Amino acid sequence: MSGRIHQISISPGGVPKLPIGESTVSVLGLGGDDHNDKRHHGGLDGAVCLFSLEAIEALREEGHKVFPGATGENITVSGIEWSEVVPGSRWRLGQEVEIEVTGYTTPCHNQVNWFLDGDFTRINQKRSPGWSRVYARVLTAGRIRTGDEVWVAT
Repeated sequence: MSGRIHQISISPGGVPKLPIGESTVSVLGLGGDDHNDKRHHGGLDGAVCLFSLEAIEALREEGHKVFPGATGENITVSGIEWSEVVPGSRWRLGQEVEIEVTGYTTPCHNQVNWFLDGDFTRINQKRSPGWSRVYARVLTAGRIRTGDEVWVAT
């Protein structure tokens, strides 16, 4: 399965994360990115957060105000069948970076503004399988750019 990096997003903490054109990726995540709540976000197994552009677009059609970076994802991808992304799948981002999906993220109250009636649990994996963002660990560090190809082995 392959697709593209639609957007790379970072913030000094909190959401939304804002777009940048390229970034270095280390075992601790994207350069310049941080988290307000380090207990629940980041770390080796949550170094990178990913979400699907197609999922975001479908959520917008439902009336939600989400957009790339709004839910705290670092990398918004397009062209990936999101319902097939599972923990353990390995990804290559661009020519250098390799990651492994470690799990589904838990949505948090900081995302309330982006969801119809404040229902941020719309992207909870248990409630709506195939709609959750995912966390990944970095297996090979490197540089990524918007528009880079993405390959997924599920």
